[in-house]
Amino acid sequence: MKRFVLIIIWVLCSFSLLASPQDVTRWQEQAEQVTITRDIWGIPHVYGKTDANAVFGMIYAQAEDDFNRIELNYLNAMGRLAEAEGESELYRDLRMKLFIDPADIQQRYQQTPVYL
Repeated sequence: MKRFVLIIIWVLCSFSLLASPQDVTRWQEQAEQVTITRDIWGIPHVYGKTDANAVFGMIYAQAEDDFNRIELNYLNAMGRLAEAEGESELYRDLRMKLFIDPADIQQRYQQTPVYL
């Protein structure tokens, strides 16, 4: 029950981090440049006009296949793994906070050039 409450709180707090309408439009335009087909074993084959399109498609296919791992890696990188995994991960979170500054990462992301 405790884990469920923490997840609900995390989800509600995440709504403040929603993507801007410009980001959504840009992602939709990029998605139109990507084709993902799956073979009989479910393996994705990604095609795009540019390398950036292909990487976008690859990440999209990975999110379809294994979003839980992506989410756990994100929480770990932000030093917030204990919110989902419990108190046993507090020391890992503290260690990540020593090495990673989320505000610095967000600032660097905003300064990253956009390639389409």
